[in-house]
Amino acid sequence: MTDQQPHTSSHQPSSAGVLVLAGTPIGDIADAPPRLAAELQGADVVAAEDTRRLRGLTRALGIHTSGRVVSYFEGNESARTPELVEALEGGARVLLVTDAGMPSVSDPGYRLVAAAVEKDIKVTAVPGPSAVLTALALSGLPVDRFCFEGFLPRKAGERLGRLREVAEERRTLVYFEAPHRLDDTLAAMAEVFGADRRAAVCRELTKTYEEVKRGPLGELAQWAAEGVRGEITVVVEGAPETGPAELDAAELVRRVRIREEAGERRKEAIAAVAAEAGLPKREVFDAVVAAKNAAEKSPQDGKGLT
Repeated sequence: MTDQQPHTSSHQPSSAGVLVLAGTPIGDIADAPPRLAAELQGADVVAAEDTRRLRGLTRALGIHTSGRVVSYFEGNESARTPELVEALEGGARVLLVTDAGMPSVSDPGYRLVAAAVEKDIKVTAVPGPSAVLTALALSGLPVDRFCFEGFLPRKAGERLGRLREVAEERRTLVYFEAPHRLDDTLAAMAEVFGADRRAAVCRELTKTYEEVKRGPLGELAQWAAEGVRGEITVVVEGAPETGPAELDAAELVRRVRIREEAGERRKEAIAAVAAEAGLPKREVFDAVVAAKNAAEKSPQDGKGLT
């Protein structure tokens, strides 16, 4: 009987390198994790979303990179990924940084991580500041369960469709948004989620002019209409947990309408709403028919079902 030899993967060469995802400050440079400077100095290749921003970061940290610096942004991500994977397979330590926060979270990086994983190359991270978690913690809204939805579509119709998909989501929702689209986004949220749904607009997190504006979506939409500047993260309260007794006919119809506008057929929407509310399908169906009849009698009411 012989001693068993340690198992080694036949897929990963012993000389394979390491991909390091490095979180960078979202505002205050003092928030840079201690490991960031060491990784920047020791990496064989530094892939940066913006090489000019990288130079500013290294100056602020008082360091110099010794490895090769390449750009890695949305426009060249697909083309440059194979090149970086080749470097990793050759044993390089590749460090990926974006302009702020953690790579691959609404930033370049996902394609490279997926490609490295496919090749059995080690992927690790330097944890750093996160606009998502910072905004969530400051919002004053429930933080035990949440969904990160990233950026909404720019086109109004697509934006409404995306919001309708999560209209009944009970977890807290977190979004990124550009300042010049914030008023339209908050207005759309008020339309789909309800003007009274609580939310928080977190602006310029960790920076000099940091601001957290909390209130109902309707009020926040009016506030944003005056113009808002800076990096924006929006946190929205999840849908309330409502029982059958709390859902009147109008609310049942509203839920069916949202599902239909998201692409469901009416029969499926009625069944889903009935299941959510714990009601017989017939009761929801009757509410929809009554709303349709009322809309036909009062064509000026655009909120009924047709």
